[in-house]
Amino acid sequence: MAIGNIYLIAAIAVVGGGLFGFDISSMSAIISTNQYSCYFNQGSRLPDGTCEGPTSSTQGGITAAMPGGSFIAALISGYLSDMFGRKRAIMIGCVIWVIGSTICCAAQNIGMLVAGRFINGFCVGICSAQVPVFISELAPPTKRGRLVGLQQWAITWGIMIMFYVSYGCSFLQGPKAFRVPWGLQMIPAILLFFGMIFLPESPRWLARKDRWEECHAVLTLVHGKGDPNSPFVAREYQEIQDTWKFERENADVTYLELFKPNMINRTHIGFFTQVWSQLTGMNVMMYYITYVFLMAGLTSNTNLVASSIQYVINVVMTIPALLFVDRWGRRPTLLVGAVLMMTWLFANAGILASKGVYVPGGVQNKPEAKIQVSGSASKAVIACSYLFVASYAPTWGPVSWIYPPELYPLRVRGKAVALATSGNWIFNFALGYFVPPAFENITWKTYIIFAVFCVGMFIHVYFMFPETAGKPLEEVEAMFTDPTGPRYIGIPAWKTRVAFKDAVALEHGDFEKKISHEYSPERHEHTTEKVDA
Repeated sequence: MAIGNIYLIAAIAVVGGGLFGFDISSMSAIISTNQYSCYFNQGSRLPDGTCEGPTSSTQGGITAAMPGGSFIAALISGYLSDMFGRKRAIMIGCVIWVIGSTICCAAQNIGMLVAGRFINGFCVGICSAQVPVFISELAPPTKRGRLVGLQQWAITWGIMIMFYVSYGCSFLQGPKAFRVPWGLQMIPAILLFFGMIFLPESPRWLARKDRWEECHAVLTLVHGKGDPNSPFVAREYQEIQDTWKFERENADVTYLELFKPNMINRTHIGFFTQVWSQLTGMNVMMYYITYVFLMAGLTSNTNLVASSIQYVINVVMTIPALLFVDRWGRRPTLLVGAVLMMTWLFANAGILASKGVYVPGGVQNKPEAKIQVSGSASKAVIACSYLFVASYAPTWGPVSWIYPPELYPLRVRGKAVALATSGNWIFNFALGYFVPPAFENITWKTYIIFAVFCVGMFIHVYFMFPETAGKPLEEVEAMFTDPTGPRYIGIPAWKTRVAFKDAVALEHGDFEKKISHEYSPERHEHTTEKVDA
């Protein structure tokens, strides 16, 4: 018997996002331990028994192996999802994760570790692309942002849980310190695989395969609470039918479809949503936060405990977005997040530049930490790092997963979100590889680079990213194809509005207040302007 509660469906599915979180902290909590540094040592062993560990470029390569695999898998996931369904694609990802984790756990050298992380990346690429699609195609408009945003919350939980597991294992002697946590990370993938068995398939994917009875049954189960005559189920079913009949002539979709004039604007918006989320520098802060706190004078266990606080902040501060992002809207959330993160990045750069002392060879022989601050400057760096995480968690963190699946019509959604997510992973790969040498060679200027990116994303979002909150997926299409707006763009982004209240009325059967292309706030405003002109 399939599960019909949309919250339980989302809670199970987003474990796929949690796997990415497990990967982040299984690396960030371990790279600073002596057990890891000595086992994969490429430098010298010091008189006190500590080791230099892998070189900065090698560590960048080890870290980047996972997003490298994710990039390839995200692109492939579009075909997997369209062929086998959203549900089975996620289950395939689970099997791949277990294989990759086994190889990591048994790694005898750096090459084997890179191979295992690359295979793990395949799972993360598939799940990170298709879990948001799966949830967005099942969720009602008023809950879609909250439910897809659970993906980011699952990532933050995965980061926090795995960090504390890895921290606890750091007290084990020898290779067990990293083999145990890398083995334990198989457990959530196994649970997700069996949990997915009890979830329904996406009704929109079923419609695409002409399985209309199953499509209606899923809508009845999830939206109608078992009532096949529910007005909302009838309206959703009719909209899916109308949309799919219109799109049937374009059933054979390739990635080239996404670059046609009528689609390329949406393609670039979805792609850059994921790219900008990486260029905030957040995942860099997650992977390499121990280096940052070394610069702030924190060492050994104190460093790891201080690092763990940011993971707790990440979990807690994601909650406001889950509760209110459908009311706030996507645009304001992204704009506010960009401004706040820019502020803390510039602040950290200024503190390290003005108060930092250059340490040849790096703090504790870590070349990635060549500047050290102390006293109030040290506390300020730590505070700005925490504030940065607190700014990202309720803004770009969840919205970067919520927004892309809302942008595209059904016929291209699987491949379009896969392409958008591939942008996340290729930049995650590049930044994971780039940051250790950047900290080593340009030190505090690394923060300036990410702060400037935050300025760029604010401008880009303001002029090009329209509001989708509260609009059924089929009606977002009308916003982009509005003939009164610029060709291939539709209604200008800054004129779009949140439609949450109308969506609530619609779900409660008040069809007099239904949100439609004809009566949406921005459509009315746009039409009024033309009449006045």
